[in-house]
Amino acid sequence: MSDYEGVEDTLFIPLTARVNVSKKFPEYFLDPKALEMEELIKNKQIEKKSSEYTMVANVARSYNIDQMAEEYIGRHELCNIVNLGVGLETSYYRIDRKDSLFYEVDLPDVIELREKYIEIGENEKYIKGDLFTLDWCNELDTRLPTLIIVSGVFQYFHEKDILDFIKNVKEIFENAELIFDATNKFGIRYCNFYVKRTGNKSAMMYFYIEDAEEFARKANCKLIECRGFYKDALKILDKKLGLYSKISMKIADKRKNAMILHLKL
Repeated sequence: MSDYEGVEDTLFIPLTARVNVSKKFPEYFLDPKALEMEELIKNKQIEKKSSEYTMVANVARSYNIDQMAEEYIGRHELCNIVNLGVGLETSYYRIDRKDSLFYEVDLPDVIELREKYIEIGENEKYIKGDLFTLDWCNELDTRLPTLIIVSGVFQYFHEKDILDFIKNVKEIFENAELIFDATNKFGIRYCNFYVKRTGNKSAMMYFYIEDAEEFARKANCKLIECRGFYKDALKILDKKLGLYSKISMKIADKRKNAMILHLKL
């Protein structure tokens, strides 16, 4: 396996978190496929430099997006679920897919890594490409209801890039929704600090949102939901979480340091 630099090295941060939390808190989040891939994690600095809070934070994003994807599939049955910048995400194996069609999109070397270690499932397709060029749109039926998921990716770009992306996608799809995670200005500073601590000093993050409604207006979209990360984690793990983790989660949700936006395009 090649050594990764920059943004691609961050592939292993969420994988490490999913493995760690699946072992420690399976009642909240269990990812058997991630556990099968534990041997891929060569950078032991990630776990050493991560707190309980940062591990759960990574997983809470996946937990909530899984829920939102299942709700979407439940409303539409036959639909597209498009994971842009999919990395080593294993959501295909965690959620109730029904008749949905899954498209996993990332840069060629990342998809090659997936092909080596994560078998392609039924009704699933891997696509090599840059999410911003929109070539991946040619690989699916854009007339079907489509949920586009961008998890842990937009932060590495600038607001103009994101707004241009949304504008272009709206012109292609007849009926699409977008789910993505974001932080506020404080949150982006914390994320940059954390990524540097894990040994990656080249994957800087830039994009943040202070007001979800205002961003939706800029994007000319309807804001369906702006969801915090930790409501269910705090409820399910109340007796098991450390005090620092619980306080940090409550503050993060209250101040919207981390959020998931759901837009109607």
